[in-house]
Amino acid sequence: MKKIAIVLGAFHKEYVIRMLEVARATAKENNLEIVEEVWVPGSIEKPLAIKRLLMRDDIDGAVALGIIERGETKHGLVMGHVVYDAIIKLQLEFMKPIGLGILGPEILPEQIAPRLEGYARAAVEATAKMLI
Repeated sequence: MKKIAIVLGAFHKEYVIRMLEVARATAKENNLEIVEEVWVPGSIEKPLAIKRLLMRDDIDGAVALGIIERGETKHGLVMGHVVYDAIIKLQLEFMKPIGLGILGPEILPEQIAPRLEGYARAAVEATAKMLI
């Protein structure tokens, strides 16, 4: 059984908890064992947490879950680009898949709830498919 870790952003914790529930069920359906769940303050902290996890021999891949909401400035858009770029580089550095289940950047509040389950499921499924 392949082992994964999940990194979760706490900034929108009530939503991300719902994503985690779906991720756990999807991991089970895909014969993946979640060996670590790490909460970080927000999306900008995810790459470091993921890197620390991927350095471990007992972790075959990871999933990043969270939300980067649209704000009054372009901060979220810039942050989204930086975070996604860092995560993609980590996949290539460690040759271990990372499923991206980060809503946004620039997602509107009314767009969040309908996308939670789908993004979480797709992120875990992407990791599962890349582990084969």
